[in-house]
Amino acid sequence: MSELPVTGGAADEVRQLVPDVETLGQRLAGVDYLVDEGLATSMFLSLRLPQPLLLEGEAGVGKTEAAKSLAAVLDTPLIRLQCYEGIDAAESLYEWNYPRQLLGIRLAEARGTELREEDLFGPDYLIRRPLLRALEHPGPRPAVLLIDEIDRADDDFEAFLLEILAEAAVTIPELGTVRATHPPVIVLTSNRTRDLHDAVKRRCLYHWIDYPTPQREIDIVRRRVRGASETLAVQVVGAVARMRDSDVQKPPGIAEAIDWLSALTVLGVGELDETALERTLGSVLKYAEDQELIRTAGFESLLAGAKDG
Repeated sequence: MSELPVTGGAADEVRQLVPDVETLGQRLAGVDYLVDEGLATSMFLSLRLPQPLLLEGEAGVGKTEAAKSLAAVLDTPLIRLQCYEGIDAAESLYEWNYPRQLLGIRLAEARGTELREEDLFGPDYLIRRPLLRALEHPGPRPAVLLIDEIDRADDDFEAFLLEILAEAAVTIPELGTVRATHPPVIVLTSNRTRDLHDAVKRRCLYHWIDYPTPQREIDIVRRRVRGASETLAVQVVGAVARMRDSDVQKPPGIAEAIDWLSALTVLGVGELDETALERTLGSVLKYAEDQELIRTAGFESLLAGAKDG
């Protein structure tokens, strides 16, 4: 794999900001993103090698937040590409501004001036989508390019990404090859709804983000919900853990735990009970079938587990 060193001054700035794994972990904690040593190491190596980082894990464990937090630490733009079935180059890389091209043709005709084809297919008529914006980012530090939920796209789109992942470059037929002067920090996320192609994985560092330990999750939700009591945070994390161990089709992630604690705090709930759980169940379980499953099982065991947690 060819290396893509970040250019001089940019590399120095990144090294000064994050000279080692421990400093990166501390800086991420400073923007309220708590990481274990494994994730911090993967993110650090992604910056230093540099190499795209593929993050997989259940929905809601903090994969997208990892990229957002890294951009905050580097004080650089986060450029996000949300993947979906059928996404292609027009939505992700670029497309030509056809209305503006047509206007240019009409103006040229009205003025009696000659308009060459290369004039119509130049940078001024290009609509830059996230991938191209990330490649053309002028610095001083590289942008963070988040390719979110790549497992929602198809095999053709994965193949399309290979040049960008390997060389931080892309070929536009009318303009030639666009190569990044400040190669972006690339973070790909996947909920693993399907397996990604080996060619993508070969170009990436890989890290699986698991659910955190109960104590770490308590620390995370309390950082995200300022003013929430420790007692309520402990109860919420305990109840969420029991939900994950049940047969719900969509186990709640950290994001749902944060949403739930936020809702309870807004309502002024000091301690989780059956009434509060019933009123706010939609904050943590987003499928009617999952809510019915929990109700049928009874709130008592859920609350007992929450208090034990």
